[in-house]
Amino acid sequence: MASRKDNLFQICIHAFFIILALMCLMPFALLLTTSFTSEASIVKEGYSLMPSQWSLEAYRFLWSDIDNIARSYGITILVTLIGTFVGLSISALLSYPMSRRDMPMRKQLAFYVFFTMLFNGGLVPTYIIYTQVFDMKNSLLALIIPGLLTNGFFVLIMRTFFQNSIPHDIIESASIDGAGEFKIFFRMILPLSLPILATIGLMQTIGYWNDWFNGLIYITDSKLFSLQNLLNRILLNAQFIQNNASTLNAGEVSNASIPLETVRMAMAVIGVVPLLCAYPFFQKYFVKGLVIGAVKG
Repeated sequence: MASRKDNLFQICIHAFFIILALMCLMPFALLLTTSFTSEASIVKEGYSLMPSQWSLEAYRFLWSDIDNIARSYGITILVTLIGTFVGLSISALLSYPMSRRDMPMRKQLAFYVFFTMLFNGGLVPTYIIYTQVFDMKNSLLALIIPGLLTNGFFVLIMRTFFQNSIPHDIIESASIDGAGEFKIFFRMILPLSLPILATIGLMQTIGYWNDWFNGLIYITDSKLFSLQNLLNRILLNAQFIQNNASTLNAGEVSNASIPLETVRMAMAVIGVVPLLCAYPFFQKYFVKGLVIGAVKG
């Protein structure tokens, strides 16, 4: 009898999480199907998982600018790879000394990092420093450097992981055997820290990939647009053409020729697919890193 109750409970739990997973996938499914829906169908019937009329007009519209999109993809991938690697290195090199009990003034340094989470200099001083002092306007450094001045939240999570998950006895044993600080860090600490490194790395990857604000502020050269900035510019141009079709050229440009709603969805699909492909490889480390880094053992 108890076995039947246990089986029924397991079935209910599995059914609940299957339904929950389907509910989480529903918005993306709607996004995907809408991108393959005709504009006329959306205007007439609204959004639907099973539209009455399928169409590739949104992707044809984006394909007309494929050269710029491909270049922006390359810029975004390059910025994301460099920014994530260097930013993760800075976070690890800062958080590890803060986790050592024998480091002088580690509490003061931790307060300084926490303070940066609450206050910053503001947009105007930041813009002046980056553009006039460091002269980074219209350069890839403007897309990389602001994200490298690391997030205090990431540093504190990584510090907590080092404190709670890396036994101090390992560090003492290595020191007794004659290992220096750099050897301890690179040969012992980092291999044991893959969960938190993957967690923070994934967060930074998402941050760089989805970043549009730095491009909006510091980049005016269209050849240096990241993917998010270019897609936003394409959408603004499509809206402008649609809203001014009669003024521009009523004979050649019409509202029907600009699939504005489906273009929005197609742009979202183009932007999110690479992250969806990368996430499964980080998932197990992502969950384990957050749990170990947040709960004191």
